[in-house]
This record gives sequence, C-alpha cells and structure tokens, in this order.
Amino acid sequence: MSIRRGGLMSYNQRRIARWYFGGLASSMAAMVTHPIDLIKVLIQTQAVKLSVVQTTRKIVKEQGVLAMYNGISASMLRQYTYTLARFGIYSVGSGAMDTSTMGGKTLLAAIAGGIGGFVGAPADLINVRLQNDVKLPPEKRRNYKHAIDGLVRITREEGWKNLFNGSSMIALRGAFMTVGQIAFYEQSKSQIIKLGMPENMGTYIVASMISSVVATTLTQPIDVVKTRRMNAAPGEYSGLGDVFVQTSKEGPLAFFKGYVPSLCRLLPHTVLLFLGLEYLRTHFGYLPEPKQTGPYKRYDDVDD
Repeated sequence: MSIRRGGLMSYNQRRIARWYFGGLASSMAAMVTHPIDLIKVLIQTQAVKLSVVQTTRKIVKEQGVLAMYNGISASMLRQYTYTLARFGIYSVGSGAMDTSTMGGKTLLAAIAGGIGGFVGAPADLINVRLQNDVKLPPEKRRNYKHAIDGLVRITREEGWKNLFNGSSMIALRGAFMTVGQIAFYEQSKSQIIKLGMPENMGTYIVASMISSVVATTLTQPIDVVKTRRMNAAPGEYSGLGDVFVQTSKEGPLAFFKGYVPSLCRLLPHTVLLFLGLEYLRTHFGYLPEPKQTGPYKRYDDVDD
C-alpha cells in the first residue's frame, strides 16, 4: 500500500469515502458560498441598485460580519438532509450495485437524488421562505428565527403535510442534479485519469467543473418550469404540464433562461464540495476490503 505525503493534499488514495462525507463536505462548501448567495438575493431585491462590494460593505457596516450568514441554519439543514441523503444513498448503493459503467452510475444517482429530494423537501421549503422573506414588505414577512423554528411553525400553523409541498418536483430535480453531480463527476474523473492526468486536486477541480455544467444543464429546465408555476397568476396554467407546453412555444432556449447565473451559483459550491469530499476520503476514509476508487467507485472496476 502506498501512502503519498507532502503537497497541499497528502493522502492515501486507496481510502473509501464514508457514507456521511458528502453531507459534511457540502456543509463546509455552503459555509463559503452562503454569503455569495445572500448577496445575490439582496442585489436582486434591493430598491437602490448597489454593486456586490457596496452591498457587502453596507451589510457589514450596518449589521456586522455575522449578518453575512443570515439564514445559514436553513442552508445547513438542507445540506444535512437533502445532500446527506443523496450522497449517503449513493455511497451505500455503490456497494450493492455495479457502478463500473455510466449507466450504473446514472441509475444509482437518479434513485439517490430522487429519495434525497423528498427527504430534503422540508429544508428546501424553509430555505426558499427565508430567502424570499427579504423580498416581502415587513408586515408580510414570516420572520422565522431559524430553520427549526420554521419547521415547528409550519407544522403548527399549516399542518405537517405542507412541509412536503412541491416534493415531487424537488425529488425530480434532485434526481437530475445527482446524476449531473455524482455520476458525471465520477465518470469525468475516471476518463481524465485514463487520459494521463494524475489523481490530484487539479483532476478533482476539472471533473467537478464538468459535473457543474452538466448538472446545471439538466436542472435548469426544471427550475424554469417550477419558477413560472410558482409566480403564475391564479388560473394562468392548468398544471405543470401546461407550463411546459406554454414555455416550449417560446423555443428550446426558453427552458435555459437564467442559465449563467445558475451555473455561477452551482459551480463554486460543487467544486468546493468535491474537493472537501476527496480530502475527507483520502484522509479519514476507510481502507477497502478489496475494491474502490473515486469517492465511491470500486478499485477493481478501474481498467489497468
């Protein structure tokens, strides 16, 4: 067994990711990207248009540095439900299914993402409501103190079933997102290594950037349809199918409106997520009995 030391990442490459590493890595990435998301929402909703730097200075000056993490509890809840479930199910499933082919990776990722989307639906609802609160006039704001307060109040005021409003759409999006992120990350990483690149941080970054582009491309049409449905006037659409039909009349590119902002939001989070996941795997993962590479891929499945 060869253990490499030195450099920014010193690791034992034979280690395998534990099932909870995905949620942990995603939460670490969210700690970096949350202020970016907060600034984005504020810029979109503020009456007086300020630049990113001006908005950041204004928040820090008026509310302090910690204000950059307003709503972080909802983001963390989402990472430890939605993302933890997706990556955890994929990790466990890769021990029971053959993921040596792209088809196997895609099938398992879709299953994991669909289940993870349903599990994470309440956290997604709280996250959306906390972000949307800043867009509402003060008298219409829900003013949840934190994510748990939001869960309790929705259950008490609206009923627990409302926590899963839109869960089918969230599950569908989760399936496509997980295929783009995990399946394409693993496949891209494998192909890059076969082309002669060493398995190091550079490879992880390139593979995660590819997965970000694919994940955004797969999920953007769903996001467009969901957003139009949520913002529609009563009676404007008869259902999700009608939203799809009406949007398609505008041409294929209508399904990709807002693609660049979505990619700019997802790409840094995905890169940080997989860098964190690979770091956790190579430093704190467990050694294989025989087989496994990637965060989840079996070693014996890799061609020599």
